[in-house]
Amino acid sequence: MEHIAGKNLVRADGSSVPADSALAGKSVVLIYFSAHWCPPCRAFTPVLKDFYEEVQGEGVEIVFVSSDRSQADMQSYMKESHGDWLAVEHGSALASELKSKFGVTGIPCLIVLKADGTLITKDGRNAVSSKGPAAVKDWK
Repeated sequence: MEHIAGKNLVRADGSSVPADSALAGKSVVLIYFSAHWCPPCRAFTPVLKDFYEEVQGEGVEIVFVSSDRSQADMQSYMKESHGDWLAVEHGSALASELKSKFGVTGIPCLIVLKADGTLITKDGRNAVSSKGPAAVKDWK
């Protein structure tokens, strides 16, 4: 995916993985902008986790972009509430670039992209909340 090609993503345990290999074979990538300090984010994250657990075998991956105040807060949030998805490194230039590219001004925000980076919707949150796993059919 062009937006994060050649970059590394991190797991909740802090280990790093190349984005290119992590996203290989995925047909839909969701970019999740969120933070632990945000009550609406804490309400939506469990919904997204349940969604992910149902659809991760369907070529769907989630990449978290944190607005947490520190790396420790981000890792704590990931371990406590998130699914087994990856994240952009806390405070990285890539996080700022993605926020700017997609015009993210508030959180939570869920951007849905095709594997080639083509935008499907900027309102993935509503689709996941209202349609659940059925939303994936609309995105493919």
